[in-house]
Amino acid sequence: EVQLVESGGGLVQPGGSLRLSCTGPGFIFRSYDMSWVRQAPGKGPEWIAVINRGGGSTYYANSVEGRFTISIDDAENTLYLHMDDLRSEDTALYHCVKNYQMSDESWGRGTQVTVSS
Repeated sequence: EVQLVESGGGLVQPGGSLRLSCTGPGFIFRSYDMSWVRQAPGKGPEWIAVINRGGGSTYYANSVEGRFTISIDDAENTLYLHMDDLRSEDTALYHCVKNYQMSDESWGRGTQVTVSS
């Protein structure tokens, strides 16, 4: 069973930036559809970005389009989510997810992002 570990969250002011990372020992990110999914307090999961296996096409939710960038660093075998122009509504627990909404999906435990002045 893959163990995905997120990091990079924290407290940031509105308009600021953060870069989240997701690692997994022995896990080859390019072999899977990799998503970032967030969950705000009292709300259900919200899918926000995916990078598809192999070719690496990326797609974003409207709520983050143009502000967030999902990527994979093959040399470091790490999945990233670069977030710019953060807003209070971006406050959530952010998870990296293998094969989101597929039979073999797997979630990391998440990293907390809080946007507040």
